[in-house]
Amino acid sequence: MIAWLITVKEVKQHFRDYRTLFFLLAFPIVLMLILGITLTNAFTSEVKLDGISVLVNDASSGELSRSFAAFEGELSHSGIAFEKLKPGMEGREEIGSDHYTAYVQLSDTGMSLYSSSSTTVESIIVQGMLSAFTDKYNAAAAVAQEADSAEVQAVFAGSGGNYVKDESVIPDRMPGSMDYYAMSMTVMVGLFGAMSAGGLISSERVRGTGVRLFAAPIRRSDIFIGKVMGNVVANTLCILIIVVFSKWVFKAYWGAHLAAVIAVLICEVIMATSFGIAANSWIKNGGGRGLIMLVVQLSSFIGGAYFPVADSGIMGTVAWLSPLRWANHALLSIIYNDDAAAAWPAMGFFLGAALLLLLSTVDFRRNREVV
Repeated sequence: MIAWLITVKEVKQHFRDYRTLFFLLAFPIVLMLILGITLTNAFTSEVKLDGISVLVNDASSGELSRSFAAFEGELSHSGIAFEKLKPGMEGREEIGSDHYTAYVQLSDTGMSLYSSSSTTVESIIVQGMLSAFTDKYNAAAAVAQEADSAEVQAVFAGSGGNYVKDESVIPDRMPGSMDYYAMSMTVMVGLFGAMSAGGLISSERVRGTGVRLFAAPIRRSDIFIGKVMGNVVANTLCILIIVVFSKWVFKAYWGAHLAAVIAVLICEVIMATSFGIAANSWIKNGGGRGLIMLVVQLSSFIGGAYFPVADSGIMGTVAWLSPLRWANHALLSIIYNDDAAAAWPAMGFFLGAALLLLLSTVDFRRNREVV
């Protein structure tokens, strides 16, 4: 009961501190908004074909002309504009003047493509699409030698059956910039719990309430448990506020396993709180706070709080030294791979690290006055 009262007191004290509200709420939300809007293009995998214009001189007849007309109609929905060669226009000159991306010349003997050298990427796209059209037309021509006209028309119309099945290796749902930074900023706030935990005992000394607190008929274990639980509950509430705010205001995606996401974040807060307590036990006279700040900022930087970190290479290997990386990896699997079981390794890592950190403080606190 005493430990619970101390827990409630710590939570109230956290939210009365304007600095706590700034670093644990305002700062990550503002940073989430800035990075989410600024780096939108860095998280999109869509290729827009707007701005590609193709000049066409169709002097062919029969099936080639009809098939190419259908081809133009399909690609017009993708943003590629096809224009007919007008009288008085010279196709090659138009390409040389960069008025068009490519120039296509059709005749009964074949098809010729002329591309602009100043729009290399767009020209390659057009060339690839025309190559696909040519392959399909040649296949239809081969069928025409052995089949009737109805089967040939089916090939031209693209309804001749599922000859090729395309299956994307990229999931339908991928994190956008706002999705990613909502997740990474929330994980970073969980790591910030180490900074507030570092002053759990020293804050009583600063306010002059430490002597009265430890002179009261209260077991020191209750004081310690209450303060630790207060820090965990206060930081967890901040995390929940950020999750709800990002979900309903920024429309960030948190997946279908929100309970598993919250469980990972709570375990991270427990680990961060344990590290804050241990650091201040290891190093006195303010040195522990400096160590906490160094570890938290370095872990946030290399762990992917401010920019995504690749899994390969030296940077990818170094990133796994950051607890933030473990949390990000678990949350990505839970949210976007629909793998709720991915929470268990991260939770085990955080709780195991928390246990080791708390045990490491036993020798430092044994037979020594806390205040």
